Amino acid sequence: MYEYPIALWSFNLGRAPESVEAFARQIEGGMKRAAEAGARLLMMPEYLIECCLAFKPDGLRPDQEMAFLADVGTELLEAVRKLPKQWGVSLLVGTMPVSTPEGLTNTAVLLTADGRVIRQDKLCLTPFEETSDSWHLIPGSDLHIFELDGLKMAILVCLDVEMPALSSVLAREKVDLVLVPSMTEMHSGYHRVFGCAKARAVELMSAVAVCGVVGRSVGTTQNETNVSGAALYLPCEEELGFDGIGDELEATGGENGEEPFLIVKVPVRVMRDLKSGKAEVWPGAWSAAHVAVVKD
Repeated sequence: MYEYPIALWSFNLGRAPESVEAFARQIEGGMKRAAEAGARLLMMPEYLIECCLAFKPDGLRPDQEMAFLADVGTELLEAVRKLPKQWGVSLLVGTMPVSTPEGLTNTAVLLTADGRVIRQDKLCLTPFEETSDSWHLIPGSDLHIFELDGLKMAILVCLDVEMPALSSVLAREKVDLVLVPSMTEMHSGYHRVFGCAKARAVELMSAVAVCGVVGRSVGTTQNETNVSGAALYLPCEEELGFDGIGDELEATGGENGEEPFLIVKVPVRVMRDLKSGKAEVWPGAWSAAHVAVVKD
């Protein structure tokens, strides 16, 4: 695999589907677009499922939204499960709340073209996500490494990509591609997530793809604005154009229906060559285990 084509869709929550079936048709439209562009993988953002609050029951309280969306997510996965095989494109269906015996998680779900279902819980939740009077989620504890189309991959959900400790764990796995579905309210959050995604590409000598929701969901009680773009970040090496940017679309709030959709190719062979010893200064999976803190 010399280059791996992927599609990043920063979905506009203002699309406001009227039902799960209508939402599935919208997703299929994106799958068609990705397939026609030659992509092997379509990534959609964190909390994509929030657009389904457009058809929530009357009187639903904020602390009931996640349970409602967990049920919607189960229906949605059934409605779209055949799309990856049909279009030959694996689908990361953003993230959604998932019911577990311990509570609700914020979980990314990847449906692969070869028929697998890969899940990754968000590991580091925002304070808002843990608030008992709103969404009241619990964090995951497992970081999943998986292979798809000959690439080794991982998923870091939004805030997870901002955690250097996770990067240190991931560095030992020598992944080719990290997928980062996100949701950020303002430009500040967008820059935190996208800036850290670029840093992870340097640290891991890997590609990092990131996209987030834009716009406002009809029926939302929590997220009046969402700002994002779409980008593929790469190691800052001469062979990759020096600046660490594979490609990117600028951030938007989606107020006028904007919806970044980026097709980009991951330079797998070049990155693997760099990782094998050809990089300018990369030290590999450096742990700082030999470093002691000295307080003078």
